[in-house]
Amino acid sequence: MLRDLRYQIKLFSSPRKEFYAFLKATTGFSPLKLKLYDLAFIHRSASSTDLMGLPVNNERLEYLGDAVLGAIVAEYLYNRFPRKDEGFLTQMRSRIVNRSFLTQLTFKLGLNRFISSNTNSVNDSSHIFGDVFEAFIGAVYLDVGYQGVKQFVIKKVLSVHVDIQQLEKSDNNYKSQLIEWGQKNKREVEFDTRENPENSSQSLPFISIIRIDGQIVGKGEGYSKKESQQSSACKALSYLELGEVN
Repeated sequence: MLRDLRYQIKLFSSPRKEFYAFLKATTGFSPLKLKLYDLAFIHRSASSTDLMGLPVNNERLEYLGDAVLGAIVAEYLYNRFPRKDEGFLTQMRSRIVNRSFLTQLTFKLGLNRFISSNTNSVNDSSHIFGDVFEAFIGAVYLDVGYQGVKQFVIKKVLSVHVDIQQLEKSDNNYKSQLIEWGQKNKREVEFDTRENPENSSQSLPFISIIRIDGQIVGKGEGYSKKESQQSSACKALSYLELGEVN
């Protein structure tokens, strides 16, 4: 009761009352640790520094939210599909927690409206939204604990915005699709994945080049080796659809 009263006082006396009202409507509870939610929306490009000289942005919350979200989704799928094996559960989890899908969830929840960013980098922009979603999960976890954030993810996110049956039918593992194509058509598919030699604000840490029978058909970058391979495989599949690989 006292907690809700403090929240209401904060809400209606704050110049950012729209933001706090949004938090309550989105989460289904009255957030108490409001500074955490402010922090969750600050991209590193809009960082400031605190009194200790440490950066003020959402990267630490993103790290935490990534781990918490992965655990919640894993448990949810484990209970939802009691007869499915580890391979199926892993694939389904990856379809929910991949960057592209998290970006969709960011827009569905309306989190994108409050992001603070100063970046002009296309590569950064493609990750900002998914990163904010994970940081938001981290903030909810620190505010209401594991059971509270679990309830939010299941009732407000998975049950409302995720079509599990449709996800079962989808296949966004481009690398797997490309390898299967190579085996079926008796073609040699080679992935050359390494650290990106380019060192600029426009480049990502890893680069992957795909060759089919020695011919380069796809090149992609990513924040991880796996992500760069998925990016390059997606482009390679586009080549195949256009018939540009003989």
